[in-house]
Amino acid sequence: MKGEKSNELMTFLVEEVLRYGSDTLPAATEKRLSEIRREKPSVPVIYISSGSAAIIAGSEKSAEAADLYLKEMGINGLIVRTGGHGPAVFEPIFSVQLPGKNRLVFRNITEDKVEATLNGVFHNDMPDEDLVAQSGSTGFEAWHGIPFIEDIPFFKFQKRVVLENFGFYDPESIEEYIARGGYRSFLKTIRNYTHEEVCDIVERSGLRGRSGGGFTTGLKWKYALNSASDNRYLICNAKESDPGSYCDRSVLEGDPHRLIEGICIASYAIGASNAVIFLKTGSPHPYTRLKNALDAAREYGVIGHNILSSGFNLDIIIREEAGAFVCGEETALIGSLEGKRGMPELKPPYPTSDGLYGKPTVINNVETLMNVPLIMARGPEWFRTMGTSNSKGTKLFSLGGRGRYTGLIEVEMGTTFRTIVEGISDGIRDGRAFKALQIGGPSGTFITDKNLDLTVDFDALKEQGIAMGSGGLIIIDETTCMVDFVRFYMDFIHKESCGKCIPCREGTGRMLEILENIIRKPHNEDSNATLERFKGVMQLEVIASVMKDTSLCGLGQTAPNPFISALSNFREEFEEHIFDRRCRANVCRGLRTFSIDVDKCTGCTICASKCPVNAIYGTRLQPFFIVDDKCIGCGICKDVCKFSAVTVR
Repeated sequence: MKGEKSNELMTFLVEEVLRYGSDTLPAATEKRLSEIRREKPSVPVIYISSGSAAIIAGSEKSAEAADLYLKEMGINGLIVRTGGHGPAVFEPIFSVQLPGKNRLVFRNITEDKVEATLNGVFHNDMPDEDLVAQSGSTGFEAWHGIPFIEDIPFFKFQKRVVLENFGFYDPESIEEYIARGGYRSFLKTIRNYTHEEVCDIVERSGLRGRSGGGFTTGLKWKYALNSASDNRYLICNAKESDPGSYCDRSVLEGDPHRLIEGICIASYAIGASNAVIFLKTGSPHPYTRLKNALDAAREYGVIGHNILSSGFNLDIIIREEAGAFVCGEETALIGSLEGKRGMPELKPPYPTSDGLYGKPTVINNVETLMNVPLIMARGPEWFRTMGTSNSKGTKLFSLGGRGRYTGLIEVEMGTTFRTIVEGISDGIRDGRAFKALQIGGPSGTFITDKNLDLTVDFDALKEQGIAMGSGGLIIIDETTCMVDFVRFYMDFIHKESCGKCIPCREGTGRMLEILENIIRKPHNEDSNATLERFKGVMQLEVIASVMKDTSLCGLGQTAPNPFISALSNFREEFEEHIFDRRCRANVCRGLRTFSIDVDKCTGCTICASKCPVNAIYGTRLQPFFIVDDKCIGCGICKDVCKFSAVTVR
């Protein structure tokens, strides 16, 4: 076996796989692997989530407090840092499994709660406040009166396939990944199949690209494989720079070895000996976890030269991009990797024939590649049992916004968006009304209540003019101003435009200017100002149409989507901003009018002292007043007033 690191487990496992085949291993080997998987632990095991969201919430301090507790109590136990379970609102997530019993899952266990939580578990006096559920299988004793995790709303309507390892193992451990069946699909692939056969298997499975376009993955691989060349490249696009989307980041933190295995299989399928993981800059935790996983795979001989004497060579490197949103587009991404400015190019030729350094190149995103090891292990027919007629498998979404539960979710294709909003998210927080579901990031559209029964399906959404996108879902409630929401995305797109083509460069700037003009009061109230505002909005639809038809790449072509969708579904809000100069959500500062109720004002002066533009005047112990011409609508006066004397309309 190649690799400098001597590891008894890896050596033993590889020998068994080569001897008996990758599907069936001797009972003694499986028993040994079962021990590594901690299927029946003999000591207490504490699992603590360690993704970015968990660390921000304080999981590292919780882990240190748990370690200190075990030492002080003289308890022989294990602490395992896992990837996130999914629900970001539960972080830090804390799971405890006693020998012979189901795991107990707790939420929001910060450092100060660790001692009380562990005392409750070890003394069978559960603290109900933070207890979420229990998790287990046949052979373990269930806890009385505690619901199972698959019965709580967030998990009940999911189908976790790509995420099946999340929360159950240490993503830093290649040994544990191997014990859970990791890299067997890759070994099976390079031993039993030709390049063409792997492409055929993936094509038969019906796997489609999960980055938004939904192109058939196996067919894309065949195009690259059949392009004559002395070298080919596989690029994993892990950039994911949509605001509000974090699927790729979570996967890199929670199960990096499966991604590496997917890259290995895809590289073999297209005959590539070099693979690149294109990562967003400023992602230190995913980068470190992925780098450590690559180093371990290289040391154990999973990647490198003549892998397991198969004759297949593969090197995988990580490249961080410079931060441009447009580099998510394939040709711009390739240009960035080649050291050029990331700017889209005309297609054809497509990257599968003329890609990185002029060689055939396949670009797949993280979620697509995560499915590949499972397809090779369980067969294309297994994958086809999930989903709809034309959209097979599952789909990851980073669910954010105003829902009661938010976080990383995975649903079977064919699931309705109503199930996601009302089931997985368990409705809208604080009892507010649902307004819309935004899908697709800055280039996305809005799904309102009237079409909330649409299904997660590439073709069904396309028929409605909706793109799946990379996996961002944002739940919007009645407190959101749709005009301001669209303005935010247009500002983002305008800043991220590469400037190569005029329709995108000038169009996004003009659309942003018009939107900013209608979310603030005009400097004068004459009829010409009102007419200019009205004409500006009329121009928005024309500009949007021109951009969609004439922009060079997808960024410019889809940039008007949020505006077009919002105008179609919420036209009355745009009209209120233009004609009534009113924002019903009281979000647009430029349209808010603040006043002071003289009957309630005590003249305490706190509002005047906090006003950033000195727009509040008065005499101490006498009612104060606000000068409208100077007020910027920031709302600080209303926030600091202790007597509810400041009103807004």
